[in-house]
Amino acid sequence: MTEVKNRSPRDLRIGCAIFFFISGFGYSSWASRIPSIQQQLHLNEAQLGTLLFALPIGLMLTMPVTGRLLSHYTSRSIMLFGALLFNIVLFFLGLATVAWQFAIILFAFGSARNLLNLSVNAQSVGVQSLYTKSVITTFHGIWSLAGFAGAAVGYLMVKLGIGLIYHLGSISILLCAVSLYFYSYTFYQKPQPTERKPFLILPDKHMLKFAIISFACMACENTMYDWSAIYFEKAVHASASTATAGFVVYMIAMTTGRFVGDKLVLRTGIKTLLRFSGWFILSGLLLAVLLPYPLTAGLGFILVGLGVSCVVPLVFSIAGKSATLSSGAAIASISTIGYFGFLLVPPFVGYIAQAASIRWSFGVIAMLGGLIVWMVSKIKE
Repeated sequence: MTEVKNRSPRDLRIGCAIFFFISGFGYSSWASRIPSIQQQLHLNEAQLGTLLFALPIGLMLTMPVTGRLLSHYTSRSIMLFGALLFNIVLFFLGLATVAWQFAIILFAFGSARNLLNLSVNAQSVGVQSLYTKSVITTFHGIWSLAGFAGAAVGYLMVKLGIGLIYHLGSISILLCAVSLYFYSYTFYQKPQPTERKPFLILPDKHMLKFAIISFACMACENTMYDWSAIYFEKAVHASASTATAGFVVYMIAMTTGRFVGDKLVLRTGIKTLLRFSGWFILSGLLLAVLLPYPLTAGLGFILVGLGVSCVVPLVFSIAGKSATLSSGAAIASISTIGYFGFLLVPPFVGYIAQAASIRWSFGVIAMLGGLIVWMVSKIKE
């Protein structure tokens, strides 16, 4: 049973969109300054890769906790708490002076991100119930738009020589203020206790190809978040501001792809678009690896951004029609495997980069694009 207090569906839709924007802007603000943090802490690629594990560990360990909280408290309350904690911890990322401090703060950042993301998605489902047309995919497009905006601001901060503390501190204060202001625009729904479910829901053999596609795509996506700017610095030998620009062009391409994806599906069909997405990821990363110059690497990152933009929602749309599992169980099983790709693969990029080079590590990740193409070929029309 749900109850909307003194707000129109339009207001509630705006409120939900704002919190998606907060999530995307905060996360890309952190991602845009990873090279600065690496330099501040004097980390090599392997050390950075090891420390990056702290974020997914924090995120995964709080998943069952967040689920329990959402069954006892309203999603809007958890969302506000998560947004405030997320942005406060964002500020502290710029204060770390030694590796162990950074690891603890990054663990907390992952935990806060999980609180915010799960609750804001619960909000989006509630808002969608007020509409007859689909509005829920727009929220994810807004997350990407916010990611681009955060990356662009990060580029400007690096270009102007603004320090980490001032950049992340100002973003933290601004986003906390926006969270508090728009809290009254959020959807009120009574918490509904749910039955305890297994922590991991794994796909059956019919869903395995979809899970592998999701794993490969999400691994590429988060690798770009964590390592694209560093790739420009170390492989392209670009300046700090140009390195951040590499992340910006990737975010622009991914955002564009998510807003035009629905129209492309109508023209080409899902399977064709998935196949092209895999080729874009493969060719984009190989272009950046084989021709590590600002123009060619930037073009490669654009192809990767377009490639990863629509894969996961398209795979979900196919898997949701499974004849062997309910749509919810099918999507949950694919999400579990995809999530591992998103969280666990990017730290290994650092180990490969340290052992060989960052160009080698991106070359290995490029093969995931080829894996997507192969798996798509096994999907029945």
